[in-house]
Amino acid sequence: MKTIAIGVGENENIIQSCHIFKEKHPKTDIKLIYNDEDLVKSVLDDNIAAVVRGSLPASNIMQELKEHYPKLSRATYVNGDEYEFLLSPVGIDEGTNIEEKYEIALNCIDFLKKVGKKPKIAILAEGREDDYGRGEEVSKSIEDSKKLTELIKDNTEEDVENYFILIEKAINDKSNVIIAPNGRVGNIIFRTLVLLSSWPSHGAVTFGIDRVYIDTSRDQSIDGYVRSLILADKLSK
Repeated sequence: MKTIAIGVGENENIIQSCHIFKEKHPKTDIKLIYNDEDLVKSVLDDNIAAVVRGSLPASNIMQELKEHYPKLSRATYVNGDEYEFLLSPVGIDEGTNIEEKYEIALNCIDFLKKVGKKPKIAILAEGREDDYGRGEEVSKSIEDSKKLTELIKDNTEEDVENYFILIEKAINDKSNVIIAPNGRVGNIIFRTLVLLSSWPSHGAVTFGIDRVYIDTSRDQSIDGYVRSLILADKLSK
């Protein structure tokens, strides 16, 4: 029997989600993990098919995993209005420079191709193009978004467009990879769409690792955790 491990923290939605998942997937065993150290051990355990972070805090887990997998990154798998997309970076200390965001974009492209989808990449910035000059941080974000867009164009054959701050246009155009200006902005976008506006999310797919590890918010709903377990189950196959 296949085993999926999931972290149990203060959010008890985890327990109910496991019961719901087991009813529909009786041949998959669920192992409950109650601390960071054991969750990391589960990720490294060959006998465990997939791991879902659940409601355990992320910082210590990601820090420990990066000791084994230095190029770790993640992208949240969001279901929009009749379409789905990857949103990244979403960790507050991720996507701090062009090189990191470029690697994240390549990982998102590779993932979508593996699941049979054609990537359509949207690059975001912290202002419109004509907002350049309205503050040092805004100007640098606009410059970086242009450089990142050109870097992806020059090194891949994928469809990529710089939407600057116009995330609504990127979503209306059905972009399936959305690269935020940095992890802090990406985290706010995730919380606005998923936790506040109830857009369905399967959790975050983790790249740079030869294991199936789905990162989730500590504040996710029961349905959200069920979706993460389903995604972990599918990817483990």
